[in-house]
Amino acid sequence: MKYEREKALFAKELKEFAATLGNYIAKDDEWTIRGFIDIFKNIYTISNDTKIISKILELHLFPHFLVFAEKMGYNVELATYQNWYPDLTFIAKANPKIKFAVDLKTTYRDEKYPEFCNGFTLGSHGEYFIDRTSTKNIQYPYDEYIGHFCLDIIYSRSIIDKSEETRIYTIGEIEKIPTVIKDFLFFAEEKWKIASDKGGSGNTANIGSIQKIDDILSGNGVFAKAGEELFDDYWANFGKMEILIGGKRKKLSSFGEYLEYRGLPKELNNPKVTKRKTR
Repeated sequence: MKYEREKALFAKELKEFAATLGNYIAKDDEWTIRGFIDIFKNIYTISNDTKIISKILELHLFPHFLVFAEKMGYNVELATYQNWYPDLTFIAKANPKIKFAVDLKTTYRDEKYPEFCNGFTLGSHGEYFIDRTSTKNIQYPYDEYIGHFCLDIIYSRSIIDKSEETRIYTIGEIEKIPTVIKDFLFFAEEKWKIASDKGGSGNTANIGSIQKIDDILSGNGVFAKAGEELFDDYWANFGKMEILIGGKRKKLSSFGEYLEYRGLPKELNNPKVTKRKTR
């Protein structure tokens, strides 16, 4: 593969960088962001709504991405629109053909089963994923990226008294404001290595991640044994391929069914990954 050396170096440096990020946003394993302030110096607490937390974390971390990019010799482009992929595009200053996609993903641990998290959505498997030259909802055509990475944040949600959510604090009380999230785990990995064979959210065309934290950290996703090419083919055809079962046509819904349909060895499926938590 062209630029394989550059990709390997970027992956190594991104993973090392991700491991340092907790130093910048946490103190004693608690998030240093406690609320938002108005011009009268009133501080209003934030909720543990995942969308709010994700956006604030992104803003909190962005200056550090700029430092990382400069060190690596890259420029950074933010997605032009909120729903575009990826969140960050890294473009080599010496060779603009070298681009890496980095999506910031956050999720929380399952309170009852802390070895699991709630999972991530890993981007769309719609038009730009199928047509690798498409510019719809993507910063650059998919094929222009040398690698597709996720920088992931897993955290625990704090139990906050409801009365605290509506209380207004002063500057002098800032350290008394309860933190809404804590116990951060930062890491980076190529998207396909932590992917599941199931959709990520509702009716939208999103790729879902695996949920067992140990599997995520080791890149032990459903496609770990099969490779990125089969990951691409599976998700580009997700919801389209059909098999005949008992005289009825059924859309493929698992990687195992896909391998059978393609006539590929079943050993390419990863039997060790825990795809879904059970209750």
